[in-house]
Amino acid sequence: MLLLLLTSLGCVSQAALADTLTVTYAGSMGVVMDNGLGPDFAKQHHIDYQGQGQGAYGMARLLSAKKVVADVFVSITPGPIDILKQAGLVDQAQPVASTRMVIAYNPQSRFAQQFAQSRSAGQIPWWKILSEPGLHFGRTDPTSDPQGQNIIFTLKLAERYYQQPGLAKNIMGELINPQQIAAEGGLLARLQAGQVDAASGYESATRSAKLPYVVLPDPINLSNPDYSQQWYDKVSFALTDHTGQRKTYHPQPLVFYAAVLNNAPHPQLAQQFVRYLTSESAQQIFKDNGYDQPKGKALYAR
Repeated sequence: MLLLLLTSLGCVSQAALADTLTVTYAGSMGVVMDNGLGPDFAKQHHIDYQGQGQGAYGMARLLSAKKVVADVFVSITPGPIDILKQAGLVDQAQPVASTRMVIAYNPQSRFAQQFAQSRSAGQIPWWKILSEPGLHFGRTDPTSDPQGQNIIFTLKLAERYYQQPGLAKNIMGELINPQQIAAEGGLLARLQAGQVDAASGYESATRSAKLPYVVLPDPINLSNPDYSQQWYDKVSFALTDHTGQRKTYHPQPLVFYAAVLNNAPHPQLAQQFVRYLTSESAQQIFKDNGYDQPKGKALYAR
């Protein structure tokens, strides 16, 4: 009887494991993934959902090194997907949403009124507020997270757009500034807690967190491919990456891509989830959380 019970429990455990979809994703997507898309898909398919978020480049490296095994990876920008393509873990990636860069701020900050004025009437340039003495600005690590790279691009583009040489350095200091850099998944939480006054953000994640933000013009917010040649492609920067190699970074479109991993424990379920992300119900969840529609074509499509 005991043996039968243990065998039965083992079967239940294996069955539960077999019915758990594991999705890894760019850390900024935590709210929409774990509170929206994941539970909705799980309910429709009568399975369990497990999500894990981190800076997209950092997550891609963990997946390529087999330190993390998952069914699906959802990235912001093509760069992290390229890492998995080179590791033989991805054949194709589907665009599922898009967003733009914004400047988020804490509504209780002593600088909040200035940001609100900049937001509503443009009376005070947002970049002047970020340059104020005593303002604490937050961003993510550009060596591991696309958002950390994108705020650098945005500020460099702002130098050209507003004709303000040195604007980026005045706001950020050095490209790697430990006083500003936080993990992607915790940046908006730090902002909500008042540990920083303002932070870089994707409009999607900022709206999901119900934080106020300043909208930036298309020539600097990296959202509009029509501005790539005239604006976005004009900026770049170089950093030493996690391997110790000097690398030059270039802007990429702020599109979210979903890919089935070739070592996925549940490949059929993973395929269904990627298809689901482009469905009407999933796109409505994206929209409700501040995401725009997907842009462009599938990566590596033949």
